[in-house]
Amino acid sequence: MKLNLFKKILKNKLYNSSILDDEINIKIDQTLTQDSTGTMTYLQLEKLNLKERKTKLSVAYIDHNLLQSGPENADDHLYIKSICKKYNIYYSKPGTGICHQVHLERFSKPTQTLLGSDSHTPTSGALSMIAIGAGGLDIACAIAGKAYTIKNPKVINVKLNGKLNNNASAKDIILKLLKDLTVKGGVNKVFEYSGSGVKYLSIPQRATICNMGAELGATTSIFPSDDMTYEFLKAQGRDDDFVRLEADEDCIYDDFIEINLDELNPLIACPHSPDNIKEIRDLKNIKIDQICIGSCTNSSFKDLSMVSHILKNKKVHDDVSLTISPGSKQVLSMLAESGDLKILIDAGARILESSCGPCIGMGQSPNTNSISLRTFNRNFKGRCGTTDASVYLTSPKICAITAITGVLDSSLLDELDNYDFSKIKEPNNYLVNDNTIIKPAYDTKKTNEDVKIIKGPNIKDVPLASKMTSTLKGKILTKLDDDITTDHIMPSNSKLLPYRSNIPYLSKFVLKPSDDKFYDLAIKEQGGFILAGENYGQGSSREHAALGPLYLNIKAVLAKSFARIHKKNLINNGIIPLEFKNKDDYLDIDVKNNLVINDLIESLKSKNTIDVINEDKNKSYTLEINLSKSQRELILKGGLLNMLAGDLNA
Repeated sequence: MKLNLFKKILKNKLYNSSILDDEINIKIDQTLTQDSTGTMTYLQLEKLNLKERKTKLSVAYIDHNLLQSGPENADDHLYIKSICKKYNIYYSKPGTGICHQVHLERFSKPTQTLLGSDSHTPTSGALSMIAIGAGGLDIACAIAGKAYTIKNPKVINVKLNGKLNNNASAKDIILKLLKDLTVKGGVNKVFEYSGSGVKYLSIPQRATICNMGAELGATTSIFPSDDMTYEFLKAQGRDDDFVRLEADEDCIYDDFIEINLDELNPLIACPHSPDNIKEIRDLKNIKIDQICIGSCTNSSFKDLSMVSHILKNKKVHDDVSLTISPGSKQVLSMLAESGDLKILIDAGARILESSCGPCIGMGQSPNTNSISLRTFNRNFKGRCGTTDASVYLTSPKICAITAITGVLDSSLLDELDNYDFSKIKEPNNYLVNDNTIIKPAYDTKKTNEDVKIIKGPNIKDVPLASKMTSTLKGKILTKLDDDITTDHIMPSNSKLLPYRSNIPYLSKFVLKPSDDKFYDLAIKEQGGFILAGENYGQGSSREHAALGPLYLNIKAVLAKSFARIHKKNLINNGIIPLEFKNKDDYLDIDVKNNLVINDLIESLKSKNTIDVINEDKNKSYTLEINLSKSQRELILKGGLLNMLAGDLNA
């Protein structure tokens, strides 16, 4: 049987399933966490009574919550560090860099599987890994040796022809796909890249594409392992990790997309969604207040070298605040050694720490009613920390040239023609210094029983779902539009991020950006139901968007459709996701309507639909139970932690 690249790796990583099954169980080689999701991941890991780590490699990164305006973030970091000692996990100290950038540099390996508690984990698909973003509980289970169960995704072949022109960037390839497919276009799909254009794309360029595949809602994205892969690994001193890998000729795909790179023009995502795409040549005279270059999407050495190339002997416009966040300590060191860092500073750029920073609203929020131009991956309303700001997403080239003029305009393309970017190459040797990555201190087959787990006063226990009942009753507590993100469900900013290990406190802010009355009504009614539109829960993998509602006794979410990771997080935490069979029924239901769901347990065991009664309108609606057999079992047992605890007790 001729196999595509994804299936070729997958066939050797399956447990009690085959590449033809509708639901597959994937054995996980590596895991990564970051500190925003990591505390909850490891609190859940402790519940599993694990004696030893089962993965080949696990890394805990500190890259999100680096503003230490109180003890909360530092306490979380100390907790994670102590967990790493106990379970033999690598610990990446603050300042080492963004998890996806550092993992690509130092740990990603072709043919292996990676599960990460961050939606942009597919970045490592650039090195021919099956890399998937998931909720923290799934990561805890993977560390404990449990397989990761998902719906078998469709594999879409994206054939790249030709070569990018001087002004276009890898960012434009993924923005083109977002324009054509939208943020819902990749749900339960894998995007596998091939074609003559692939050989011209460096690993950092491939990483940009795989990274923003998350904005399509994709399960993951993947590139072949080829000569470019070998050169990157060799330059990182990791040539022993190289395995050549590509799809079989004439293999089967579920669909095909073709992009001619020669014809691709610079693109931009306009407010307030990554799929609101326009061409730069169609823009006129947009005054820019702030420019932020960096994030896990565009913070490689080559990305920032191009910015330096443009800003050399130039000056950042007086009305523009330009910030640059190198993706890793390695990138920052190389910028310093090459002289690029001096060029950036002399031009007027503000150099930030090697961290996620402004991308997650952790500092650098723009001014009121401002326009911010960024190389990041998401521009959801309010994510930057300023609710009335407008955020645009584009390539480092466009950001750099705009920093000089202060105006986003089609004329910038003529300015870019004056620069020759072909001279900027990937280095033959990267500066390798892993002294801020703390390696496990003892043999992987032993557990250090003497390690003391350190928990600050802000770290609270994990909420658990209550036992499933056959009848659910409750009010509709909120009615939400399409494309509600996890940023809307569980806001992420510098004020709230320090409380990621404190669900009781965070629950007060659930859905606040969309419905500031939700929390009060949920407390008054002692729980109930959420009503939502299409693609509910898109964006970040943060399971706090499920844990917060769980703490508020949300019993089910009724939606037109769900984003993949959030749906799985709801299931893991015992919250039932139901989808309207007739989507127009959504319009008939109002906030505070009393709903009743009967015969729930029997329906979850054997049926594909269930009737929901609206007592206020004397109507009944049919909703679909789009759950696999294993997901139904999880719901019936009150979520994954309850199920595993039951198995352990048994």
